[in-house]
Amino acid sequence: MTVLVVGSIALDSVRTPHGECSEMLGGSATYFSLAAAHLSPVNIVAVIGEDFPEDYRKRLAARNINLDGLQIARGKTFRWAGTYAGSMNEASTLKTELNVFEGFDPVLPDHYRTIQWVFLGNIDPELQRKVMSQITGHRLIALDTMNFWITGHRESLLDTLKSVDLAIINETELKMLTGEHSIPKAAMAMTRLGPRTIVIKRGEYGCILFHEGSWFCVPAFPEPNVVDPTGAGDSFAGGFMGSLARSGSADYLSLKRAAVMGSVMASYNITSFGPWRLAELQPDDIARRFTDFRDLVTL
Repeated sequence: MTVLVVGSIALDSVRTPHGECSEMLGGSATYFSLAAAHLSPVNIVAVIGEDFPEDYRKRLAARNINLDGLQIARGKTFRWAGTYAGSMNEASTLKTELNVFEGFDPVLPDHYRTIQWVFLGNIDPELQRKVMSQITGHRLIALDTMNFWITGHRESLLDTLKSVDLAIINETELKMLTGEHSIPKAAMAMTRLGPRTIVIKRGEYGCILFHEGSWFCVPAFPEPNVVDPTGAGDSFAGGFMGSLARSGSADYLSLKRAAVMGSVMASYNITSFGPWRLAELQPDDIARRFTDFRDLVTL
């Protein structure tokens, strides 16, 4: 089965203690797609400007990613610049230039509208609802969000959550959204807002899956060579949704396997600048790391 992702494509400039890169391919839809495409065909909806490098577009298209929903608008591509220091747990934003992304209007091609596995990237909740209104016969809709939408567009986000099956959110933002200070209370509170499944991203501490009263924890892989954490959460989401689409199921076992697969993709993503390590992964790399994760938690 295939996956639909709606999100951003950007040109990123990043500096970490290990170096820096400029105008690198980035954006939530990019990292998601390159991770998910190892497991399932991906259909992308995003917008780029006239200045977007043709080489980047070709490299996406070559990776089992359908670009029929990629809009090319007059103007410049979305740009983001950030820096990481110390443990690199959080980026400090130096510059955000929305450019054509500011006017992004996600319109799905007709052949996208029946895709069953849907991921709504970190965009305006109103746009997330617009996408959902164009979808028919979905199996599962998941979304990501962030503090900007939680604090500035709360009511709109709450309205969107009512129609979502699964939410992928980091620990801080989960607590911000629900007003609860403990993860168990916050996760249970969020399920009352709509999603019956919550995936809580915890950075270097891994992730927690909460589904119908059951808990499953996945540690972060102890990767010693962390070069650039940009896109780790989006590559996790790509691995997660790609795994579900590949299995064709959203039962508890499939969700647990998906949480591990998302962690596999994130663990590779952080080892290089930009998304290129994801693009270069081979099936044996993925299988070996999945086994590594199993060994981490097997008594």
